[in-house]
Amino acid sequence: MNKAGPISRQRMVLLHIIGWALLFSLPFLLKPDFSQFKTQLIEQYRTELTISNIIIRILWVGLFYLNTLVLIPRYIYTRSYTRYIFLLLVCIIGVGLVDFSLFYFMMPLLEYIPKNFIFFNFFPLMMMLVASTAYRLLIDRMEAKQKEQDIRNENLQTELSLLRSQVSPHFMFNVLNNMVALARKKSDKLEGSLIQLSQLLRYMLYETAQKVSLKQEVEYLHSYIELQQQRFGNLVQIDTRFSIQQDSLGIEPMLLIPFVENAFKHGTGLIENPSIHIEVINEDHRLILLVENQFEPNSREVKDATSGIGLENVKRRLALLYPGQYQLEIEAKDHLFRVRLTLHLA
Repeated sequence: MNKAGPISRQRMVLLHIIGWALLFSLPFLLKPDFSQFKTQLIEQYRTELTISNIIIRILWVGLFYLNTLVLIPRYIYTRSYTRYIFLLLVCIIGVGLVDFSLFYFMMPLLEYIPKNFIFFNFFPLMMMLVASTAYRLLIDRMEAKQKEQDIRNENLQTELSLLRSQVSPHFMFNVLNNMVALARKKSDKLEGSLIQLSQLLRYMLYETAQKVSLKQEVEYLHSYIELQQQRFGNLVQIDTRFSIQQDSLGIEPMLLIPFVENAFKHGTGLIENPSIHIEVINEDHRLILLVENQFEPNSREVKDATSGIGLENVKRRLALLYPGQYQLEIEAKDHLFRVRLTLHLA
């Protein structure tokens, strides 16, 4: 077993060593009452008694692992209860016979059998079997939980990969529309826009496989906003404010862009004197994104097939990646669409 739930393999081995060390030390901590024996006989067989105790406890250890690793999986899990009970009885009788033989053949002068012979043999065997069964059930439960967690994590990773794959096509769809608009105008800004686009593509292709720094994400926003400024020129008033104090903090890539992208998509066009306000503030491991844009609630604008992917996508990603660590407020009131995201970054 490579994993045993939240307990590492090294810790599990250490726990086993400590447990068996305690078991083997019991003969020295709890000695049976030999007061009725002659002192010289006890001294004579002291070594034999120690060896006998060690051999018996080695058999207990063997019975523990035999029950845990072989008997329970092979017979209990296959519902072969009769065979399981029969083999257990054979093991118990076998250990008892070994103990009995050691007592009489190694120490023949000890003619008296202590009254607590059964207590020191039968009951410890029963306790060992109960402990091994409980241990097996505990390990199975921990492995089942670990497997469920692994499956859950794999499903989350698959879903996140799918969500990330949706971000790039949707974003590229809008950016290419910007390029087409500049090409139709035969604008001399097209070359600069292509350079900006290449920088965005480099970020999307090479920097988004894992978390990025807040500085990289903010630079990505800058490049996107500059592309939009080149497209709209003076037709749209764009007001930005960036105040970043801890730009080395890690953040999920392309997490902020859908809100900004949505503002440009729905805050321009048929709106008179459109304006967009964007703020990104960072302080004390907290990131605040504020995006405001005008919108026309009575507009009959026909939405494209990808409309709405961005916001729904980022909502799901926030729920998966930052559970309990973010607050998202979306408000549409008095021709003003307002988004405020507060994100707690580790």
